[in-house]
Amino acid sequence: MNSKTALVTGASRGIGEATAKALCAAGYRVTAVSRSIHPGETAGTLTIPADLRDPAEVEKVFDQHTEKWGQLDVLVACAGIAKIAPVTTGDPEAWRAMWETNVMALSLCVRSACSRFPDTGGHIINIGSLSGHRVPSTGGFYAATKHAVRAITEAARIELRSAGNPTKVTHISPGFVDTQLVDDYLAPQGKSRADLGIELLAPEEVARAVMHAVSAPAGAEINDILLRPRDQLS
Repeated sequence: MNSKTALVTGASRGIGEATAKALCAAGYRVTAVSRSIHPGETAGTLTIPADLRDPAEVEKVFDQHTEKWGQLDVLVACAGIAKIAPVTTGDPEAWRAMWETNVMALSLCVRSACSRFPDTGGHIINIGSLSGHRVPSTGGFYAATKHAVRAITEAARIELRSAGNPTKVTHISPGFVDTQLVDDYLAPQGKSRADLGIELLAPEEVARAVMHAVSAPAGAEINDILLRPRDQLS
């Protein structure tokens, strides 16, 4: 029986939901967090609704996790939003919404996790995007937030190593995934998932990448995973 615990954000749907289920299936005791999730407890799972843009709520969530499970071993930061918002003509409110969720909320969770991991180290897994490695024509400010996630993840790794902290850090960059987030991103262009003309990744495939990272040997750290639909050209 796996005695480890994990906290997963953005866990009400898509990659976060699939990841929470995969961790539970592997025996982890999981706290699933989302603004839209229903509070409750089932065997091996605690669900907490929270707005992770609020530092006080973030601290409360992590306190509830440790009170329930006694320890924190893995953070999987999946929460994110995507909007078409160009840098030159975009809506500043769309910029702000993406920055606060994709960057600030993730950073607050990383900080809170680091203060609660055991002395033997934990594992931070941040879900980024291929848009954090290049800027597609419609990437705009969304791509900027995902470049920031990539930099924050690497900054955390360097800071932890410099402090002698054995916590592992992983950044996972999916391409198009079959989730509502893709529809939310494409809708302003009058498009949907079907208009992409390719078979998208299933959320469960990204969850398998998470499980690959957490199952690496103790002395191995998987830093960066890029995965995309086979037919996604860029």
